Amino acid sequence: MAVVTITKENFAQEVLQSEKPVLLDFWASWCGPCRMLSPIVDEVAEERTDVKVGKVNVDEQPELAGEFGVMSIPTLLVFKGGKLVNQAVGARPKSGVLQLLG
Repeated sequence: MAVVTITKENFAQEVLQSEKPVLLDFWASWCGPCRMLSPIVDEVAEERTDVKVGKVNVDEQPELAGEFGVMSIPTLLVFKGGKLVNQAVGARPKSGVLQLLG
């Protein structure tokens, strides 16, 4: 499944109303650890059809970053049933990303 670009305009529909668990990657183009994590997040999106994967560019969506208290990037948030159930800050290996999903 392709990665969805999440904005404040589509957040409710893509994340809160999603039937599937949602993994959100808060990132920025200038962030080195974000560039390391990005291909891992893309792999998870391709392999896990039971999960929706979205990316939030914090430079373009500062309101969303602020709403969830994202102070450092990359930050990964996991939503299930429209509720935030897990989060992690910093780059991590694929096993760590999968562990977040439970």
